[in-house]
Amino acid sequence: MSQKAERPVLSGQRIKTRKRDEREKNDPTGFRDAVIAGLDSAEDLEQIYKYLDSAGNKLDYRRYGEVLFDILIAGGLLVPGGSISQDGEKPRTDRCIFAASEDMESMRNHEQIFIRLMRRYKYLEKMFEEEMKKILIFIKGFTPLERIKLARMTALWMANGSIPPQVLNVLNNEHLTKDGLALEFLLEVFITFKQEKGGNAPLVAALRKGGLDTRLMDFLPMNKRSEDYLKTVLVEKDLAEIFKLHMAQASQEAKRELTQLLIDDINDNKTIKDIIADAKEMSTKSNIPEHEVVGLIWSTVMSLAEWNKKEELVAEQALKHLRTYTPLFEAFTSTDRSEMVLLLKVQEFCYENMNFMKAFSKIVLLFYKTEVITEDSILKWYKEGHSNKGKMHFLEQMKKFIEWLQNAEEESESEED
Repeated sequence: MSQKAERPVLSGQRIKTRKRDEREKNDPTGFRDAVIAGLDSAEDLEQIYKYLDSAGNKLDYRRYGEVLFDILIAGGLLVPGGSISQDGEKPRTDRCIFAASEDMESMRNHEQIFIRLMRRYKYLEKMFEEEMKKILIFIKGFTPLERIKLARMTALWMANGSIPPQVLNVLNNEHLTKDGLALEFLLEVFITFKQEKGGNAPLVAALRKGGLDTRLMDFLPMNKRSEDYLKTVLVEKDLAEIFKLHMAQASQEAKRELTQLLIDDINDNKTIKDIIADAKEMSTKSNIPEHEVVGLIWSTVMSLAEWNKKEELVAEQALKHLRTYTPLFEAFTSTDRSEMVLLLKVQEFCYENMNFMKAFSKIVLLFYKTEVITEDSILKWYKEGHSNKGKMHFLEQMKKFIEWLQNAEEESESEED
């Protein structure tokens, strides 16, 4: 079998390399030196921006964008731990945020450099977000005053959209939380952000967007991780609204856990007595009020059945299903408010599930006969406590039963007289 002969190569022949195959030497120190020389020659922030604007055509911002942000924030090339690399003749400049005044006017002036620079070179936006994740991990290596400046700038960058609130999640790191540094930094960010945006609402929205509303406790030192301590530090900093947000989220999480507990207990065929005990224990521990618990029980119990699609059959199916759980409902309807919440839950469910429209009065009667709901609550629901959802339909459906209750009440009063 013939083989292709190799082509002869002349001695000393130079083989050309395509440009795309060439690899430039990685030289962050050289880039840093060039940038620092330019910054030090500028007399004010406007000249600094003009230099950075024009330097982007000569220096490789795409390659060394993170180094550029290191210099503009810390004044030099940051190494792990947060210190400045000392390689080179002049490794550091004072034309940076860490060397600036910490007052907000100065901070805002520096903010403009970043805004204008990233508008000019759009690809720096993503690099800046990644850079901030790295720099925030290094805050332990910065001085207290440098941390304050960085926190205030972080708030400004969040407020103008340069970085998303999610970036702050990197502070949930044991070496930052154990000494209280993460909490201290966050508080400064929150205070500044609130001042800049003019109130609590924008701050609450930012925390929700960043997923921080459900994780505030994680940023506390382990030995101080309590609701009381969190409340104390937030109220002290005039951030009471943030504590309210935290409590609301904690309540929602507790309700999700209670719902899952009910589902698991029912699926595991636990006795009603044990289900009641488990629900009472968790609701007490999580401070979930009874009227909210009974609402969760209704939603959970009704979600676990596969309902017949025929309207004439679903009512009997519902009564059979609910009869099993009446002791569970009764255990969490010890107050008038709990009874009213349950009545409204039944009304809303029947309205939203059309096959149950005719089942409403039968379910209420079941709860009345099994002493889950009292006649006083039913009468109050009929007169003023009902929802507008299907109002006329359900009031008409209950009319005869209400008349019976009222007549029975009148007869009872007559007998007493």
